[in-house]
Amino acid sequence: MNRMDKIRSLLAVLQPTQIEIADESHLHAGHSAAGSGGNYRLRIMSAQFIGKSTVERHRMIYSALGDLMRHEIHALNITASTPQNQ
Repeated sequence: MNRMDKIRSLLAVLQPTQIEIADESHLHAGHSAAGSGGNYRLRIMSAQFIGKSTVERHRMIYSALGDLMRHEIHALNITASTPQNQ
């Protein structure tokens, strides 16, 4: 399973109605801080985000991704919305 499939699989716990993941690692090639972790853009929509602040939504995503955030993801650009504010 590749890294993007892992991300998608782990985020399934949030029951997303839409999810888009783009690997943008190539845009950061040569940056010493990037290391071996990837750089990704995530657009996710879930009813579980209703009533949650942006920070709370991001924490839910980080929690779902667990160790992937510590070892395989260097940067994650997140857009998290609800079906109400699409």
